[in-house]
Amino acid sequence: MKNLSIRTKISLWFTSVLVVIVALTYIVILSVSGSVIQKTIQDNLINTVSDNVDEVEFFSNIGDTEHDNDADVYIEYSDGYLEVDDDYLDLVNGISTALYVDNGVLLYGENPIAKATANYEFSENKIQHVNVKGITYYVYDMKLTQDGLDGLWLRGVVSEEQGSAQLSSTAITSLYLLPLILLFAGIGGYIIAGKTLNPIKKIESAAVQISHGQDLKKRIELSPGTDELHQLAGTFNEMFERLEGAFESEQQFTSDASHELRTPLSVVLAQCEYSLEQARTQEEYEAALRMIQRQSKKMNHLIEDMLRFVRLEQKTDRFPNEMLDYSDLVSSICQDMALLKEHGIILTCDVQKDISILANRELLSRMIINLISNAYRYGRENGFIKVTLTATTSDTILTVCDNGIGISPEHLDKIFNRFYQVDASRTECGTGLGLAMVKEIVKLYGGEIRVESEPEKGSRFEIVIKKST
Repeated sequence: MKNLSIRTKISLWFTSVLVVIVALTYIVILSVSGSVIQKTIQDNLINTVSDNVDEVEFFSNIGDTEHDNDADVYIEYSDGYLEVDDDYLDLVNGISTALYVDNGVLLYGENPIAKATANYEFSENKIQHVNVKGITYYVYDMKLTQDGLDGLWLRGVVSEEQGSAQLSSTAITSLYLLPLILLFAGIGGYIIAGKTLNPIKKIESAAVQISHGQDLKKRIELSPGTDELHQLAGTFNEMFERLEGAFESEQQFTSDASHELRTPLSVVLAQCEYSLEQARTQEEYEAALRMIQRQSKKMNHLIEDMLRFVRLEQKTDRFPNEMLDYSDLVSSICQDMALLKEHGIILTCDVQKDISILANRELLSRMIINLISNAYRYGRENGFIKVTLTATTSDTILTVCDNGIGISPEHLDKIFNRFYQVDASRTECGTGLGLAMVKEIVKLYGGEIRVESEPEKGSRFEIVIKKST
């Protein structure tokens, strides 16, 4: 059994259960149908005799009888004649009916056990059992009470073997039908089990291909459905998508890291080689060390930002939300960053009070800081940065405006890409991940970010996040 497929095991179990059910059904049929059939035979005996009562009529004169061209039988009786309908004595379901005088004289009809019942007194509305040569017969008598029929009885007789014949016929039919039903049910169960388990094969195939690294884009494709296997397939597809995203992020991270770290490492290496070529003055060594220090800090910031971005993108870090004072957060950050006064730029803040939002303080802080830092980096000498926060019934709107160098239209759709920088001359302190991280944070909270910019006139970033997020 261990080496059998699930489909075969299910089919065998299903068929075994059916075999037991069929066997029990057959036993029940044989045990119950006998008594049911015998009861049915006795009821038919009573009904047949009762129906035949109306088929016997008495007439004083033969001329009073109705001649309807039927082959009726006329018997002289008492002071008149008996008319017996032509189909009166037909054998119905093995039941014979005979017309008797109460002294036991047979006037008309058939009685297969006439001799055996010659001494049996007529007993109205009672079935008598008569055994003849090992065969049991049911006998039922009914007295005729119509005018002129005094002293006459109808006796119906049927053999118990009539029921045995019907029972045998039922048993034989069951013997053929039940195994056929079992066969068709077993085949049907095998087919249904195959179709039901087919999604599992597709799941296995997709998992094998993905585990071997053959096709990370492989998905489980099933026909529409909502059963447990379809739900499982959907869960696996979601897992595959996350795996694919993780692999792609890993590859992207490796590629980006090698690309972005290549330049500062080359600078450090070149500075070291230059310093070691020959003896240098103390001032030259200090300049070289300061260069190495700057490049090392840049690499350190770059690695930190890259790791932070990947964690945010893949949601590997937990960022628990809390109901925080958005107004206070924006005001405090603006107050701290206004002290920088880089390039003589003045930072002002206009914040609507008592705006609360369900979010993570660290992520929102990073978003605001990155936007303001970007405005400082690309700001105009002695220019300005204005930060505003307002709210509607359902949304919060954060705006960061500056009068810096602006962004050309061809760059607007690229500024949120990783490591993309509009002005290479201003990238000394930047890593190119600030706006990309802002976009991921806004995306995490289901918000929207809009940009308006014009070269040499400045830029306007607007972030809309719902309060209930």
